[in-house]
Amino acid sequence: MTGAVKKVEIFCDGACKGNPGPGGWGAILRHGDVEKELYGYKPHTTNNEMELTAAIQSLKALKTHCEVTLVTDSNYVVKGMTEWIFSWKKNGWRTSGKQPVKNMELWKELEAAAAHHKVKWKWVRGHAGHRENERADQLANKGIEEGRG
Repeated sequence: MTGAVKKVEIFCDGACKGNPGPGGWGAILRHGDVEKELYGYKPHTTNNEMELTAAIQSLKALKTHCEVTLVTDSNYVVKGMTEWIFSWKKNGWRTSGKQPVKNMELWKELEAAAAHHKVKWKWVRGHAGHRENERADQLANKGIEEGRG
């Protein structure tokens, strides 16, 4: 079955100790029975920056064009990519209140990373027992712990 598009599930989360403060991101990439875990750290950041970074790094980790279901507990990420980004771009990266879009560079990076794939954005309630979301949260916190040394 050569040429078939890979179906990948991504579960990602960001965390911050203080907002702003030290932050981490974590993700699980799943293709069939194969899972890969990723995580990282930033010494001074916000929770929203880490949520965006988790999605960006997850999508960038995919080596070929994939059909992706990206699952996050961040309404900010889901609504940003499925609703808000269109008017932001039309308005020169300004909000409806004419203010510059926060985290604009990360939004642009996420849009570029997502453009290589067919992405379905899915929100789940955080800290509600969703196994993969809980694991992504653990990975994000591991990023903070290891980063702080």
